Amino acid sequence: MISDDIEVLIVDDDHDVVEAYQELLEIAGFKAKSVTDSTLVLEMLKRNWPGVIVSDMYMPGLDGMELLAKIQQFDHELPVIIITGHGDIPMAVGALKKGAVDFLQKPLQPKELITLLEKYLPQRRQIIEQRNTLHTTTAEVLLGESPLIIKIREQLKTIALTTKDVLIEGENGTGRHTVAKLLHQNSQLSNGPFVEVNAANITRTPDLQRSMISARSGCLCLCNPHHMPIETQQWLCRFLLEQERQGKKEVRVIALFDGDPTESVETEQFLPELFYFLSQVRFNLPTLRQRSSDITLIFKHYIKQSCKKLNKTIPAIDKAYLAILNRYEWPGNVLELKNVAELYAIGIVKLAGQERSKPLDQMSSPLDDLVDGYEKQVIEDALYLFSGRINEVSSYLQIPRKKLYLRMKKHGLDKAEYKVRTTN
Repeated sequence: MISDDIEVLIVDDDHDVVEAYQELLEIAGFKAKSVTDSTLVLEMLKRNWPGVIVSDMYMPGLDGMELLAKIQQFDHELPVIIITGHGDIPMAVGALKKGAVDFLQKPLQPKELITLLEKYLPQRRQIIEQRNTLHTTTAEVLLGESPLIIKIREQLKTIALTTKDVLIEGENGTGRHTVAKLLHQNSQLSNGPFVEVNAANITRTPDLQRSMISARSGCLCLCNPHHMPIETQQWLCRFLLEQERQGKKEVRVIALFDGDPTESVETEQFLPELFYFLSQVRFNLPTLRQRSSDITLIFKHYIKQSCKKLNKTIPAIDKAYLAILNRYEWPGNVLELKNVAELYAIGIVKLAGQERSKPLDQMSSPLDDLVDGYEKQVIEDALYLFSGRINEVSSYLQIPRKKLYLRMKKHGLDKAEYKVRTTN
């Protein structure tokens, strides 16, 4: 594996050539390493290696084009400079089209090679720095260790540094706006504006055109674009197509959807052509129900964050309460859980609501048992809500303290189990 202090990897099957190249680069102040077997290159690389590859075109095993294709699959942003023989310009141009950053002809001119390295090495280092920053940021903002959220973070790392248009779908509270902002903040247009627009407020094409002007050299985050008039969607299609033809990104468009956009296509609310343009990169954010293993981690994170802001001691968290949180459906997803955690941090134990009724055909227990179960749940909710403070619980339930104690004894409830305890 090549260490991070190596700046250039030279690939050529001619031992004399690689020795000459390496000596040349070391004299110029570069740290270089060489390999004469092109089939070993991928084994030597790690994804975030901050260097540049200089490869000959004609080699046994893997030739320059084949090696380039494998490097592109491994890391399409890893700079590859191709060295080719005199008269092989068409092949060199083909390499550029397939991802090489530049090419040089033999006999090699040292000054030209050094000029290219001085150009592409800083660019590569900047990309690696952005990747590292993005890795840290996504882990801090898109919390969780479930496979679904890890997949989203990996997808975001791949796409964020580009300017590709994106479609993000998911329920409210799953983090669609958070992902959109991360994509913008880490893109090549991050110095430009980030403009959020609810498409329901766009009633005619000039409304969208004004938003596009505001977002110029930046990002337009368009919420539910299927709410726009069809003629406005058609204009947006032409705009995106023109950007694609020119190969110049004036405005990056990130579309957010509450539900499945394909349903809007089927009902003819959403133009199929626009769906095609926007869905070439598509994020489908999981609900909290789909990644319930992350609930405790997220809840504790937001409690810690809130206590830090308020300069408060972090409260102890009862295991029974965590069990209730993990059983809850979380219709508001991460945003709802965050709100519950922030209240818990200041001593308000808000119980995420429970189902209180069942259809008659599911009533398999006697009525008295159902009533007892309901009564126990109501008292338990109130105990959680007021952290076991009996005066407040009895007032809330509108029953005398003595009667409340009798009911608690009947159901085996102890107020001490519902108090919020603090730890240092």
